[in-house]
Amino acid sequence: MKSKIKILLVDDHLVVRAGFKMLLAAGDAIEVIGEAERGEQAIQLYQELKPDILVMDLSMPGIGGLETIRRICQRDPAAKILVFSVHHEQVYVGRALNAGAQGYITKNSAPGILAEAIAAIMDGGSYVEQGLIKSQHHNDAPRPDHQAAIAGFSPREFDVFSLLAQGMTVHKIADQLCLGHKTVANYATQIKKKLQVDTTTELAHIAVNLGLTMR
Repeated sequence: MKSKIKILLVDDHLVVRAGFKMLLAAGDAIEVIGEAERGEQAIQLYQELKPDILVMDLSMPGIGGLETIRRICQRDPAAKILVFSVHHEQVYVGRALNAGAQGYITKNSAPGILAEAIAAIMDGGSYVEQGLIKSQHHNDAPRPDHQAAIAGFSPREFDVFSLLAQGMTVHKIADQLCLGHKTVANYATQIKKKLQVDTTTELAHIAVNLGLTMR
């Protein structure tokens, strides 16, 4: 009998994890062997449980999804990671794949897409949901220097940038990311300097021009 594909499921919402677990368990080829609600926990469970694939969200408290991917892939270059996120923008897809993920699908994709993506990655390939990577034509395109600056952000800088663009305050960002207020303030200053802007409003404009829509 063929052994089941072992999945570690990572999402900070219990209800979401429960729904995904039911979806994954619908067939007889996949088994969820562990769940985590934040990146630090996912890294620990990955080492302990050694799943075949890690299925994870990007938006979560603590070190965040992108940094989690990077750290796991540093420790295990053969790690198989599928991102299952609410974000459909190319900048998120690109950063997740660059961090080491083999696949990226959105949470509003058809149920069969999840199993299809897992199968493709298990076969040694990659899987990006159709339509997520495409050329953009926008009359109000971001300046190339802004694109280059954002591409060079560390995972933590990108997390702070995304939350600032949503209009969140430094104190709220600090609470969500489990960082000190001064640390987040320093990140905000660095980000504005790299983007050559003075206000959070200008920063949000850049995010809009990049096609970033936040939950």
